[in-house]
Amino acid sequence: MLIATRSVTKDYPGVRALDSVDFDLRAGEVHLLFGENGAGKSTLISILAGAVRPTSGTLYFRGRQVSLHSVHDARELGISAVFQDFSLIPQMAVEENLFLGAEPRKGGFLNRRKSREQAREILDGLGFRIDPAARVDRLTRAEQQMVEIAKAFRSDLSVLILDEPTASLTNHETDQLFGLIGELKARGIGIVYITHRIAEIRRIGNRITVLRDGRYIDTVDAREATEDGLVQLMTGREMGKIFPARIARPAGDPVLSIEDLTTRDGAVRGVSLEVHAGEIVGLAGLVGSGKSELLQAAFGTRPVAGGRVWYLGRDTTGQGPKQNIRGGFLYLPPDRRTEGLMMMRPARENVALAALDIRPFSSGPVLTPGRERRAVAELADRMNLQPRQIERAADQFSGGNQQKVMLARSLTRNFRLIAFDEPTVGVDVGTRAAIYEFLVDLVRQGAAIVLISSDLPEILHLSTRAYVFYRGRVQAELHGTGLTEETVLANFFEREGG
Repeated sequence: MLIATRSVTKDYPGVRALDSVDFDLRAGEVHLLFGENGAGKSTLISILAGAVRPTSGTLYFRGRQVSLHSVHDARELGISAVFQDFSLIPQMAVEENLFLGAEPRKGGFLNRRKSREQAREILDGLGFRIDPAARVDRLTRAEQQMVEIAKAFRSDLSVLILDEPTASLTNHETDQLFGLIGELKARGIGIVYITHRIAEIRRIGNRITVLRDGRYIDTVDAREATEDGLVQLMTGREMGKIFPARIARPAGDPVLSIEDLTTRDGAVRGVSLEVHAGEIVGLAGLVGSGKSELLQAAFGTRPVAGGRVWYLGRDTTGQGPKQNIRGGFLYLPPDRRTEGLMMMRPARENVALAALDIRPFSSGPVLTPGRERRAVAELADRMNLQPRQIERAADQFSGGNQQKVMLARSLTRNFRLIAFDEPTVGVDVGTRAAIYEFLVDLVRQGAAIVLISSDLPEILHLSTRAYVFYRGRVQAELHGTGLTEETVLANFFEREGG
């Protein structure tokens, strides 16, 4: 065994995150951790990576008992982790981030030339086309993910830990990563891999360990595991269809109309679309295709260069987020940690953020904390927030429960139009199904929903209509029998003669 835990337990105030968990990793295998958000997966890999110390239990590396007091201790053994939440310094260059704390030196000074050469060697070896001198805050999220992965390769590897590594990657970039994983397995490197995507399990996994409520449930062979079996192990119950029934009734009046819209940065160019009450309109396309940028412009967070935005029949072009929210239009961004939530503030404040000007959150100019707590507690129950601690800081919740905190914001006032941008990134199957039902419930109540998603099954199973984007333009509007996987994918790229 490369690495193993025996009866590892981790307690936080009021919460047992791990309860006597046994786990082991063999050389040359991909061992997947599977479970609902809050099951203990992130806590376990944090212990393996030296970022968190267990309350009790034992950790072994190559058969020898070890104590990891820091991430540095783990890296000295060849254990590197790529966490879902990036640890990059945005204002620094890629090469500086890659060697932070282990910079090449010459005569007591930083050797910038050697740093750049080594950075280029690592990035080229991984097939990542990134300039080592580029500032991290000028990279796309997918490129930042690549830099995080590259950091793990600055020293000799024995164990690589990957936490939802494909969440921000395109299909091509995912293929690159899986090719790399195959090479690492051939070199005898053990890989601990967290994912919520069943297809990835079958493609790269050897064994799967399932955790539930911080406890070890079972370890199964990835080749023999079935989706139903994994979901039952994960949730303790049989799982029906993940996607709810489609909305059958006809759509209502137009809520959002966009006419020939172009953004100042050129991310969107001459786009027109319409969204009606009581329907889910999907926006599909590759990363950077313009699907997210369009709604950001309509919501007022991205400058508009031309075209018009009409909301409920009123021209709202250039109107800011505050006015849009008060008018009943909400946009929830894809990156909950940097854009959607105040991570150091309580869940209560994050939920109430879009409704501080109305009852029960305030009375005139005065906030009403008691009523706010009661209202948010009711929403936490409705969203099945785990744990139900609304005064807990957002960064103390699992990724899926952070997502629930952000989604609960859409219930704080009577929103007529809600744009959900990648609403299920990094959440488990059970939470995913709950989010889908949540979206459909909003539509049944008459809301108009824009679903921006890189997950094609979400677009196909939830959307009434879908617009497919390519390089800032709409390639196609699809609906009914024309909304299929083949037609969507055919419009992900430039059409002949286009």
